[in-house]
Amino acid sequence: MTIYDISQEVFSCRVFPGDPAPERRVLSSMEKGDLYNLTAFNMCAHNGTHVDAPFHFIKGGKTIDAVGLEAFVGPASVTEHHGIVSGHDAMEIYEKSRDRDPEAAKRLLIKGDAVVSSEAAKVFASKGILLLGNESQTVGPEDAPMEVHLILLGAGIVLLEGIRLAAVKEGRYFLSAAPLNLSGADGSPCRAFLIADDR
Repeated sequence: MTIYDISQEVFSCRVFPGDPAPERRVLSSMEKGDLYNLTAFNMCAHNGTHVDAPFHFIKGGKTIDAVGLEAFVGPASVTEHHGIVSGHDAMEIYEKSRDRDPEAAKRLLIKGDAVVSSEAAKVFASKGILLLGNESQTVGPEDAPMEVHLILLGAGIVLLEGIRLAAVKEGRYFLSAAPLNLSGADGSPCRAFLIADDR
């Protein structure tokens, strides 16, 4: 069994333009004579590797604590794509993933510098997937992310953004990307990883 950590380190992570960066504060330090080490931190729910709940863009949408964990944990498919993901590309990604394993096609991870178009979002939404992941800090165009988010989140698809797949080959994996249980929140940081069955 091989485990791939696909998360960014929090304090050095990428931050969406305009969002506050994570801050670390040392409350106690054994090096300074304290009895123990103790750290506090402050961060945006969408820093680094994180998940978006429907509430992020949809008034009255599900908050992160109301989204079932089955969306974040289970078989997943990694497919590489660079550039804009068109509707045709989205169909190819879905079909390739479904051929690997219909269950894995419910959680799609796109490897590469991909930008999901609204046409692609509509294809993914029509397929009833549970989760869409990508390496960018936002699934849609950085300068205009709203439309893509509305399509995907409106279909109940949770988004796993800011993952790192450079060391991961295309294929089927087991994904764990469970969010923190943050009541009423629009998203959450997560420690995402993939497990490959090497048998």
